[in-house]
Amino acid sequence: MARRNTVRIEGMDRLRRRLDELAPVIIAAAKKAVAESAEEVQADARRGVRVDTGNLRNKVAIHYENEGLKAEVGWKDRHDWYAALHEHGTRRIPARPALGPAIEAERSKFADRIRAEVRKVLP
Repeated sequence: MARRNTVRIEGMDRLRRRLDELAPVIIAAAKKAVAESAEEVQADARRGVRVDTGNLRNKVAIHYENEGLKAEVGWKDRHDWYAALHEHGTRRIPARPALGPAIEAERSKFADRIRAEVRKVLP
């Protein structure tokens, strides 16, 4: 006769309630990390952009989506089309990327930033 092993887990309802309570806190921590990373990319891009009139430096913008869980950094104004020319270069203008290096510099820090923010809010 086969022996039946059973496991009884107590406190599942309490665990489920606690996880439901933590979800908004963790989401808020993730939003904070996204905002901090976006601001860092924006500042770094502003420092690195080629300055003529100062328009490109002043118009590096952050646009948030998905209630702050996604951020896009760059130039959104249709009048700033020439930012791509400076970023990637042309036959006459050598490339002087500002946004690409700023994104790459932050990419390696992003996971650590989220981890740190979540650890701050977990008991």
